[in-house]
Amino acid sequence: MHANNIDDVIRFLTDIMDEGKADQSPIGLFSALYRQVTFGIKERIDNNKFDDGERMDRLDALFANRYFKAYEEYKNGETLSLCWDYTFKQTEKYWPVVGQHLIWGINAHVNLDLGIAAARICPGDSIHSLKSDFDQINQLLADMVDHVEADLARIWPMLRWILKISGQIDNFLIDFSMKTARDGAWEFATKLAYMSIEEQEALIKERDKKVLGLAKFIGNPGLVTSGLLRLIRLGERGTVADKITILED
Repeated sequence: MHANNIDDVIRFLTDIMDEGKADQSPIGLFSALYRQVTFGIKERIDNNKFDDGERMDRLDALFANRYFKAYEEYKNGETLSLCWDYTFKQTEKYWPVVGQHLIWGINAHVNLDLGIAAARICPGDSIHSLKSDFDQINQLLADMVDHVEADLARIWPMLRWILKISGQIDNFLIDFSMKTARDGAWEFATKLAYMSIEEQEALIKERDKKVLGLAKFIGNPGLVTSGLLRLIRLGERGTVADKITILED
């Protein structure tokens, strides 16, 4: 499972999503959201919206390959990054809600993997030439937040009512939204870009531990929010396959 371009990325994400449906596994939830984002990036590449579309295609593939590698390592029982190991293990549990699975994936893939991919594509001073295209993705992701919340409301219709009476769930989602994660990823990328591979590995290990800490907070965000999340989980409609289908629309 190694992508050479964005079309390969979409194909592999579809495979993981379909496997999640077949196995009734939440592992397909993040891949469904990820595929939506990738379609948006592909559309912008095809319509020449980026300063360098060919570079964005390569970045998208390199970035996705880190997810595919972690996925295969987990499936094969191999050693993988701390944050991805934690994230995939949550798919084996009953209580996490759909929103948590999505945010865990965003946290691991964006907060850890994206900066690494960006620095490898644009080392040294060339990293700054990527900023404009990077910011375009931020806008795409920010625009998706409302769409994701609408999908979650289809899975648990009471969510809209909860969002009105308590900002806690809303803030929880927004605080770990894709845009916020990507802002941190850019700072990480600019540090890595000026380092040797050996120096990068040390910083990546340190970053992995911090991202694991965020993942654990997502799993235990406090008494009140945790209670609300359990209510959501009990009220979620449909099978796991149904939920994946909603997210892929």
